[in-house]
Amino acid sequence: MGFLIDTNLWIAIERGRLAVADIHALTHQEPVYLSPVNVAEVRFGIELMKDEAKRLQALNTLRRMRRKPLLRITGDTAEVFATLAAKLEKTGRGSDFRIQDLWLAAQAVQRDFTVLTSNSKDFSDVPDLKWIEVRVP
Repeated sequence: MGFLIDTNLWIAIERGRLAVADIHALTHQEPVYLSPVNVAEVRFGIELMKDEAKRLQALNTLRRMRRKPLLRITGDTAEVFATLAAKLEKTGRGSDFRIQDLWLAAQAVQRDFTVLTSNSKDFSDVPDLKWIEVRVP
């Protein structure tokens, strides 16, 4: 068993709105992973930032993220992703607007991990996905 953390929680921790202990209370001794998707989302935000002080702070966040274990995205992950996206399309709940969330979900489903997020609406309808909503004050 393991956990995959959504980018919104990583940012909440970085900003001091959530403590690492809050995550540990849910995961105990189980491993918590990041995804290349988390790195991409943070890097995307950095590329759009105009405030240099915030940009430097975000670059420090990115450096810390790179030191954490990242789950690999593989060919098997891609097949899980495609299956999940197709299932969502068939139910009328589109997938094209939330590609990054579906990649995280695919990694979690592939490995039977649980996604930790503060945005349950992004994951609540994904078939076969285990997720836990973490409240951010």
